[in-house]
Amino acid sequence: MNAMILAAGRGERMRPLTDHRPKPLLEVGGKALIDWHLEALAAAGVQRVVVNVAWLGEQIRAHVGDGRAWGLEVCISDEGATALETGGGIHRALPLLGDAPFWVVNGDVWSDFDPARLPAAPQGLAHLVLVDNPPHHPAGDFVLNGNRVRNDGPGRRLTFAGIGCYRPALLADHATGAFRLAPLLQAAAAAGAVTGGYHHGAWSDVGTPERLQALRRRLAAPSV
Repeated sequence: MNAMILAAGRGERMRPLTDHRPKPLLEVGGKALIDWHLEALAAAGVQRVVVNVAWLGEQIRAHVGDGRAWGLEVCISDEGATALETGGGIHRALPLLGDAPFWVVNGDVWSDFDPARLPAAPQGLAHLVLVDNPPHHPAGDFVLNGNRVRNDGPGRRLTFAGIGCYRPALLADHATGAFRLAPLLQAAAAAGAVTGGYHHGAWSDVGTPERLQALRRRLAAPSV
């Protein structure tokens, strides 16, 4: 199984912390955010992890190396000075990910979700992990009805956790360059080609210094 960690973003909302360190290398619970993902993916049986980089990418490249520290093969997809956004970054990395379905996790989230719960292949084009809507995103992203993900309609409205399983066909026909993943997921959901699962455990979008500090306090608490 191959997987990808999205790690190329500038982290504008996290400034000034990200002025000299990329967001995936910010530490929580005594280790970098990206380390949590690498450990979880290795434990779930992933063999190759593609990490895309742009802003301060040389720091991420030096930190992860070739992946042997985690028992992985790590490949770097270098996007240059400007990140290609979520969709464009995955699209550029498709030759490294191969022809089979693959897992993707946003490098700036933290969760106790076990990637082994993801399917090896989605029923349609994508399978998404959904979580309760956080205070900063009360409207959510998608509706989960059974295991079907829709843009609207009956069901529970939830937030996309930034963790999913995709077929290359979801992105393969898109033009190269910078583009967001969300519109492709929305189009696939409208066509009935997206399934999903609800994660009721811990999850945090580490997008601001305030949320970073809140997560650090949570992981330092004796109950965690």
